Amino acid sequence: MARITKYRNGVPNWVDVATTDVPGAASFYGELFGWHTEDQGEEAGHYTMCSIDGASVAGIGPKFNPDGMPIWSTYIAVDDLAATLAKVEPAGGSVKMEPMEIPGSGTMAAVVDPTGAIVAFWQASQHIGCEVVNEDNTLVWNELTTRDADAAAAFYEAVLGCSFQTMEGEEFGGYRTMQVGDRTVGGVMAMEGEQWGDMPSHWMVYFGTGDADATASKATDLGGSVSVPPFDTPVGRIAVLNDPTGNAFSVIDFSDDADPVEGGIA
Repeated sequence: MARITKYRNGVPNWVDVATTDVPGAASFYGELFGWHTEDQGEEAGHYTMCSIDGASVAGIGPKFNPDGMPIWSTYIAVDDLAATLAKVEPAGGSVKMEPMEIPGSGTMAAVVDPTGAIVAFWQASQHIGCEVVNEDNTLVWNELTTRDADAAAAFYEAVLGCSFQTMEGEEFGGYRTMQVGDRTVGGVMAMEGEQWGDMPSHWMVYFGTGDADATASKATDLGGSVSVPPFDTPVGRIAVLNDPTGNAFSVIDFSDDADPVEGGIA
């Protein structure tokens, strides 16, 4: 299991979920993905770190905003948080949460892109983010699901310096990949059609699995639910699930191996 030691500017580097039942969520995800969970104590608000073989993979924390969308959060690594935030409003976004230092870990802020999706930026000190990705039971994909893919792409290009490529072929439906340097680090799904209802733009988190059907079944056995039953796509079999308190996440069994991280630098 190769460990990550650094994230480049613009690469999604951490995911966590806010819940009304931290111990319950720790039990659910621990059973579902085989994560070891460790409560960081009262001073840390009982934020719980999740790991595999000693490598950090995700976080679980208390929910302070009852009106927040019930979904996992995506964090994106930045080299200079202040400089990055200075670009947000000129690019059409807004700062939702001003920079907050997590002692000994790093500094974070939350922003809203022009399409309404919330994402966090993270300038690391000791905590770089996920130390293992692109393997079963770890983070494998971050996807911006948005009402305006053009506006979203322009925003993240201006703020983070990343680029976007439209995948060729009708089967991909205009899906865009997010590029940092020569690596594909995420995707953009345009919300088109009545099936989306009034759902707002958002970032979706995907965890890897060797069997999407079995993981969906196990999630229900553990008290969760299936929002979208397993279905096949050109890149793999996907299911959208909810934990026992309703937070949404996706799992995917990739058709091919996920991109390896070379030299520990994502």
